[in-house]
Amino acid sequence: MGPVVILILVAALVVVFLVASTVRIVPQARRYNIERFGRYRRTLQPGLNLVMPVADRINTKLDVREQVYSSEPKPVITEDNLVVNIDTVLYYQVTDPRAAAYEVADYLQAIDQLTVTTLRNVIGSMDLEGTLTSREEINARLRTVLDDATGKWGIRVNRVEIKAIDPPNTIKEAMEKQMRAERDKRAAILHAEGERQAKILTAEGTKQKDILEAQGTQQAMILRADGEAKAVERVFQAVHRNNADPKILAYKYLETLPHLAKSDNNTFWVIPGELTEAVRTVTSAFGDQSSTGLPKAAQSENANAAGPGDTSDTDRTAELEAEPPPSLDAAAAADEAAKQADAAVSDAKAEAAAAANAPSASDRGRTSNN
Repeated sequence: MGPVVILILVAALVVVFLVASTVRIVPQARRYNIERFGRYRRTLQPGLNLVMPVADRINTKLDVREQVYSSEPKPVITEDNLVVNIDTVLYYQVTDPRAAAYEVADYLQAIDQLTVTTLRNVIGSMDLEGTLTSREEINARLRTVLDDATGKWGIRVNRVEIKAIDPPNTIKEAMEKQMRAERDKRAAILHAEGERQAKILTAEGTKQKDILEAQGTQQAMILRADGEAKAVERVFQAVHRNNADPKILAYKYLETLPHLAKSDNNTFWVIPGELTEAVRTVTSAFGDQSSTGLPKAAQSENANAAGPGDTSDTDRTAELEAEPPPSLDAAAAADEAAKQADAAVSDAKAEAAAAANAPSASDRGRTSNN
């Protein structure tokens, strides 16, 4: 191989090296900072870019997409002197590649330290209860502070979230006991309210039941009284239509008296004052039969048979006539009165039934008019 060929090969290699050093291809969502002789020259945009060989070089390559940075748990002291570990998540984006490369040495470490100091300032003014219940407020204050501080670094903080707040184990146990007590309290309250409502409903149901039973009893008594009143009225009308004499009424009065003593609770029986009058009326009904003596024909025959000379027989007959005749048997008289009373009552019931079944005069008049 001659010297000419070697020169040609060297020249070709130099040309390839120069072309490779001149052309720079930047991917999408990337930014390259170019320095010329150690000084910032420009930032390459995505696509094909030409630089000066040997003089220009790439200093930093930055990703301008939104990034997520999760910090380690940091101990923070609350207002009530409790140490809690807070873990945060940071969402940021590089908006100025030159400032991100030359304004701060390590923007991630700077953001992390700024987040810790801001958290200590914010949490230091809150107690544990406020820290656990005020995450939105803490996030807003952190974002405001970080956005103001990182603006000159070419970083935009889009969102800051508190991922976890871990209190000490003793505080966790106390909080669990408190939550358990609150749940037991709510359960007891709900149980008591349920029992109270059940008792109220039971009392209302019992009240309604008693009211309905009382109303039913009242209606039954009214209907029963109306029925008894109509029955008495019909019997009264039947008795008056049949023109029952006082003898039958007195016997029925005596017949009703034994029913007053049928109850088991009666320890004594009061006899009304009208009893003697009723007995007198019944006995007077059979007074004519009981006071009748021997027939007059028999008396005359006895007088003729004795003759005019038999004065002893005549005197004996006069004595017999002077004495009151013997009365009939009281039992036979009572049986006869009972038969007559039953017959009168049967007739009265028959007439009452006929009067109830027969249409009234007004109904007959409406029927004839129709």
